[in-house]
Amino acid sequence: MLIFLHGSDTFRSRQQLKKMIEKFKADRDPQGYNVAVLDCAKEDGGKVMEQILSAPFMSEKRLVVLENFLSATGKGDLQEEILSRAQKKKIPESTNLIFWESDLKPKTKVAKELFELLSKEKFSQQFEALSGFKLQSWIDAEFKTRGGKISQHALQYLTNNIGGDMWRLDSLIEQLTAYVIARSEERATRQSSGDELDRHAPASGLAMTGREIGLVDVQLFLDEKTDDSIFNLVDAVVGGQAKKAFEMIREQYRIGEDAQYVFAMLLRQFRILLEIRDLYEREDNLPSDTIAKKLGLHPFVVKKSLPFVKRYPMEKLKSIYQSLLDFDFKTKTGQGQPELMLDVLVGKLAN
Repeated sequence: MLIFLHGSDTFRSRQQLKKMIEKFKADRDPQGYNVAVLDCAKEDGGKVMEQILSAPFMSEKRLVVLENFLSATGKGDLQEEILSRAQKKKIPESTNLIFWESDLKPKTKVAKELFELLSKEKFSQQFEALSGFKLQSWIDAEFKTRGGKISQHALQYLTNNIGGDMWRLDSLIEQLTAYVIARSEERATRQSSGDELDRHAPASGLAMTGREIGLVDVQLFLDEKTDDSIFNLVDAVVGGQAKKAFEMIREQYRIGEDAQYVFAMLLRQFRILLEIRDLYEREDNLPSDTIAKKLGLHPFVVKKSLPFVKRYPMEKLKSIYQSLLDFDFKTKTGQGQPELMLDVLVGKLAN
């Protein structure tokens, strides 16, 4: 059996590889006598072939993992040998052979042929970088797997400020889950001893069984990323510069973002504008650092938002925000193609 795991998202491909190895050991090889993991950039060809052709020891199957085999340099003869054996079905049936690769573009002729052959295998999986709702769904599922849950605002904050860095996301998810459990246990101890509840605990705090990780929790571990491009896009939208807005959206697509990401950034920014405008009308002439503290926002974000707040009345901001919420409902209920609907929305708002 040939298995091919590859793609730019090395975190998820590593997760899948780990699951396969653990399942093989649990089902067929609890002692680990028949599992070999080889980094082909370091191992010589003789050892690689020996592991592939060896008979299983006290088992029906062996599991051999070849890491970075297609991208290894100086392994042309070995690649030719394995390509020939794969084409002629001469890989021993007793060997389950997994090829693991990070994102790669095969450079040599034989590497390209191997890539094409392996990509057509039944058990070929490509792990592309996640973005937009797919990324949010993955993060949400990871929290649930570890016994927690996260609010929508906190989820958007994570994706906006980390993006698809899965290794960092995994570390943060682990830290946040541990933090929430520790705080919940601390509060339970205080309650059982009759002490007053910790007034500085995150506002979303209940027992861990119902404890939702909120924006306040995430902000303890992650500073907000500040990006002038979203302010420029908002300025183009509310300033009636449709052509400029479309050009900026296309630039976001070019660098790998999708319509859902652009929409999420617009929605978030207009929500911030509404919050600042509301506070601005109730408490005029507050300094930006005070506004940032009251609303739990990054001082830079408040500083960049204030000119918009002063230029655009509450009614206009509310109207735009309502249009964005309508768009959100339509995309989540599958009423159209997100890219096309976003263009129509931006054209409407900018005009």
